[in-house]
Amino acid sequence: MSHPAPPAAPDDWQRLDPRMLLVHPVREVVRFLPPLIGLFLAGAASGGQPWQFLGIVVPVVLGLFRYLTTSFRVAAGRVELKRGLLSRHVLSTPLDRVRTVDLTASPIHRVLGLTTLRIGTGTGASGEDDDLDLDGLPVARAQQLRSDLLRTAHAEDPATTPDGVPPAPERPVVELDLAWLRYAPLTTSGLVVTAGILGLGGQVLSNVPLWDEIDPTSWHIGLPGWTAVALGLVVLAVLVVAVSVLGYLVTNWGFALTRARGSWHLRRGLVTTRETSLDEERVAGVTVGEPLGLRLAGGGRLTAIVTGLGSASGSSTLVPPAPLAVVQRAGAAVLGTDAPVRAELTRHGPAASRRRYTRAVGTAVVLAAAVAAVPLALGAPWWSVLPVLVLPLLALPLAADRARGLGHALADGHVVARSGTLARRRDHLEVDHVIGWNLRATWFQRRLGLTSLVATTAGGPQSVTVIDVPEPLAVALAAETLPHVVRQFLA
Repeated sequence: MSHPAPPAAPDDWQRLDPRMLLVHPVREVVRFLPPLIGLFLAGAASGGQPWQFLGIVVPVVLGLFRYLTTSFRVAAGRVELKRGLLSRHVLSTPLDRVRTVDLTASPIHRVLGLTTLRIGTGTGASGEDDDLDLDGLPVARAQQLRSDLLRTAHAEDPATTPDGVPPAPERPVVELDLAWLRYAPLTTSGLVVTAGILGLGGQVLSNVPLWDEIDPTSWHIGLPGWTAVALGLVVLAVLVVAVSVLGYLVTNWGFALTRARGSWHLRRGLVTTRETSLDEERVAGVTVGEPLGLRLAGGGRLTAIVTGLGSASGSSTLVPPAPLAVVQRAGAAVLGTDAPVRAELTRHGPAASRRRYTRAVGTAVVLAAAVAAVPLALGAPWWSVLPVLVLPLLALPLAADRARGLGHALADGHVVARSGTLARRRDHLEVDHVIGWNLRATWFQRRLGLTSLVATTAGGPQSVTVIDVPEPLAVALAAETLPHVVRQFLA
């Protein structure tokens, strides 16, 4: 699919919006807040010296210089960003390297009518200083620049309609349904955030002198010990659910996935809004993630496999935790066909299933032995380690589920691979994006006639792996997708 080149931009270097002069100084003051507090405390201890106020001047001046020394331009088929005073830093990338364009607006940006335009190029930059961010553009200007960078300006041009009427906006493929909130507590994010909040609260309370005067042994709550523990667990569960639901709403409020000509657009966010655009030509496939909690509740999430974009990038997220039927419908829309999403998978046979049991149960046995050895070595009675023997029994259903999850297929020009149990995933990769196959087999796999078939791609984690495939099936799949490459080795 060919696109017209984006309109030529002025060759002169351009500054960000002047309203960023209200943002940068505030940001620098926040960054320097700990030393500023220390400086004011030192000044107060010495009787309040005027020099303590100089500490505010330094970050404010740095914020002004950040604006004055930052400029950008789009010219000669490249995007260039120049910043820095003492150490000049120039970032440059060709327009054909642009994979994604994000528009992110924090609360202060939204008040000022500004947004941050972040360009994802897949160059493997390792830090924030290497991000190509245009922090502080008017929203309309940023949206137009996004269209130019993704070469989709013609999709929003009213003059493209035959009768001169502006085209109707695309109807979202998926929109947020508040009923999806039931899936929020089934992810680990709420538990992690709650643990962080409790840890921070414990650190703060431990430094409050008031607690030194309180004797915990004098507390009488009037409840038996086990009842108090159960009540504490209920309170903790309620807190985790509340944090999970709140975090889900803040992150995904207003969520909508829309397709325009040549790109996919994702919008979401309550406090900080974010709009992500993925070039359709760069989308190599999708991944349906089904962590155990979501899978038991019939849910899942959807991410895109985007060429040149790392798997850890939030830009690849297409659908947050939602009903599996919604996730599959969105995946079929992105792929352009529902055949890969609905395809029945080829099972990998009894040898692969036995390997799942051997690895799961064997690991559990080793772990149980290691845990039991410590109390026994310290002289504990043998019956005290009996609960540890449950570990191998718990590994049996885990192994059975992993065995059921193994499978692959080739459907309507897409390679489909599924594996995992605690974090099950089903990858759908377009054959045209497969640039090579690797067959990898450990000593244990070779004894069972199995191999791991790795489809190399420039998208996402750079590969899609079909694990523990019988060797004849692996060779047949590779030969069917890349016959001109594989058949020369079959002879």
